[in-house]
Amino acid sequence: MEIILYFLMFFVSLGALIKSSDWFVMAAEAIGKSWGASPFIIGLTIVAFGTSLPELATAVFAVLEGQSEIALGNVIGSNITNIFLVLGLLAVFASKIDLDFDLFRSDIPALVISAFLFWFMIQDGDINTMEALIMILALGVFVWSSFSDMVVEEEYRIKAGWKSYLLLIFGGTLVYFSAKYTVDSIVLISNGLNLGTDVVSLTVVALGTSLPEVAVSLTAAKRGNAGIAVGNVIGSNIFNTYFVVGVAALVGPLSLTESLADFSLPLMVAATVILAVSSLSKQITRWEGYLYLLFYLYFVYYLFI
Repeated sequence: MEIILYFLMFFVSLGALIKSSDWFVMAAEAIGKSWGASPFIIGLTIVAFGTSLPELATAVFAVLEGQSEIALGNVIGSNITNIFLVLGLLAVFASKIDLDFDLFRSDIPALVISAFLFWFMIQDGDINTMEALIMILALGVFVWSSFSDMVVEEEYRIKAGWKSYLLLIFGGTLVYFSAKYTVDSIVLISNGLNLGTDVVSLTVVALGTSLPEVAVSLTAAKRGNAGIAVGNVIGSNIFNTYFVVGVAALVGPLSLTESLADFSLPLMVAATVILAVSSLSKQITRWEGYLYLLFYLYFVYYLFI
């Protein structure tokens, strides 16, 4: 009976975390427009931050409560889920994903570099302060390079009322508490089922925090813009790797478990390389989508077996 209550606590807190993150992003977007920010800038900064906000909040609280394997497991699991599950479902749902823009000019190289840089830095089992700052700086370079290719020719200023600021404060506060209870419930479930917290964070939590990417991707496919969803996945993974891990490492020491080091982290790097190779043909076909989904099922099966 207790384990059922723990799962109920987890799903309620995770649902609140995702919803409060959505409210926070909506309010921040309205405030950004009131300051004259362009839709491109808002999408690149506020929306990119918002899709990774659940991972960030979970990671920070996990480190603060001495459960840093949850932070690393969530990031690694989310990146694997974004590529294999989100893009796999998208390719199957849309028949194929046509990439009508040159991802290899900046986005794919940045994604591959972020994965290998993370893998290299965590080889000693931890990420020190200098390495954390390097990762955050690398994200800044990526964002700056994206800005440098965009010319904003007009202002998109609107008026944001007091409700937007109130929603921003309320959403941020709810993110704080829901992230705390999400981490607490993960620990309780792991103890109750005799599972490692890294296994739960790699699967259940990673799937939950990837729901925004799933929603955005399937909506884009339905509107005939499936290729745009690839950019959303790439941006989210880069943000997860650089910012979430970087901030978590600044908050406290990170713990790399044997399961993460021997299987999950190499698989995350492999998933990144597979996506890069798939993008060479400027499309991701349906059979590749099925292959992605098989990889994801194997990932979950291996962890629990």
